[in-house]
Order: sequence, then structure tokens, then C-alpha cells
Amino acid sequence: MRVEIWSDIACPWCYVGKARFERALEAFPHRDEVEVVHRSFELDPGRAKEDVQPVLTMLTRKYGMSEAQAQAGEENLGAQAAAEGLDYHTRDRDHGNTFDMHRLLHFAKEQGRQDELLQILYRANFAEERSVFTEGDERLVELAVEAGLDAQAARTVLADPAAYADEVRADEREAAQLGATGVPFFVLDRTYGVSGAQPAEVFTQALTQAWGERSPLTVIDQGTGEACGPDGCAVPQH
Repeated sequence: MRVEIWSDIACPWCYVGKARFERALEAFPHRDEVEVVHRSFELDPGRAKEDVQPVLTMLTRKYGMSEAQAQAGEENLGAQAAAEGLDYHTRDRDHGNTFDMHRLLHFAKEQGRQDELLQILYRANFAEERSVFTEGDERLVELAVEAGLDAQAARTVLADPAAYADEVRADEREAAQLGATGVPFFVLDRTYGVSGAQPAEVFTQALTQAWGERSPLTVIDQGTGEACGPDGCAVPQH
């Protein structure tokens, strides 16, 4: 079974939701038969790369809330993260464009290190004092190396704006086609969708239901099609 997860590194509920989903997956009896694929989604795709601002400023301007309301929201998110064993800085974080991070995640997927890099990017954004937005490409290269990627290869990807850009845009188009207007968005075997950072129990139910309702393979065989098998290939007699 395949589970696809659309998310953004700037999304705190994606950070929390990933932990909740993984808790459910860890206890799932068929864990080893579940493939998890991370897909790209930008919460702020129109933001210029150099446009970085404090999270509280972004929240007050985008949602029209007061700074006190924005800070209260951050405190609530911090408590939710802590309940999942995650560190979360509720003050002095910043917000910016995540497109290059998504491009790097697609590169990491090819190297079999996508999940590792995603978790490191989340940690760097939500739990560390250093910014992932203001230190340029070298900060992302440093995190890529921590995830097991080659520094020069990561640097080359980041230096080329076209590298993996089509893959990111394809993920985003697909999200729109599936009806995802926010993240995290979980799709199980292209049959069930789960929206938001649901409790682990909801993910357990979704995994169980999707697994139980998988359609068995229907084989159409009229006995007339030649094939090869462990004992060799059928050889026509005439």
C-alpha cells in the first residue's frame, strides 16, 4: 500500500501531523508493506525568495489577527508538538519561500533520503534558532549533508533554478486535482484522503480501512497467451 503525504516545511501542522501519522504507522501490523512518499505543496508559492519575515508578522498580516492572538496560536502549536515529543520554538522564528527545499527533497527522493531530509528540515525550521531562510544555499547544503546527501550534488541542485522544479509543480498540480486546499494531506492508495494533523487514532483507522479494502488482482487468462515462468518459456509447436 502506498501513502502519499502532501506537506510544506513552513507548515507547523505538517510537522505535528507527520509525527502522529508515524506513530500510527509504527503500530500498524503491515508496516513493512506500506510505502510512504512525500509530495510538495507550498503554502506561500508567490513569496519571493528574498522576502523573509517573522512568523508573527506573517500571521498578523495574512490572517488579520493581533500579535497576541498570533503568539497564543504559536504557544498552542508548541504544546501540540511537545505532546508528540517534538521541540518547537514558539518565538523568534521566521517565514519564507520553501521552493528550493522542495526541489532538494525531490533530489533526496532519488537518493533514497527523502524522509531523512524532510525531518531534518522540519527540525531546523521549528526547533532550532538558526534560520533556514536567511543564510542562503549553504545552510540547506549543510542540512542535506546531515541527511546523508553529497554536498556538491546538493549545491549543484540549488544553483540551478530549473532542477526538479517541474517535479515540484507536478506535485502541486496533482494536489489541486485531488482537491487538497491545505496541508498536511494524506492519500492512501489513491482511495482514501485524510486532511489535517489528525490524532494518531484516525490514521490507524484509515490505514486499517484502506488495507482491508484493497482490491485483489483480477487475472484474465483464457489459456491462450504464451508466457515465461520459472521452468522456462512456452514454445509454439506449429
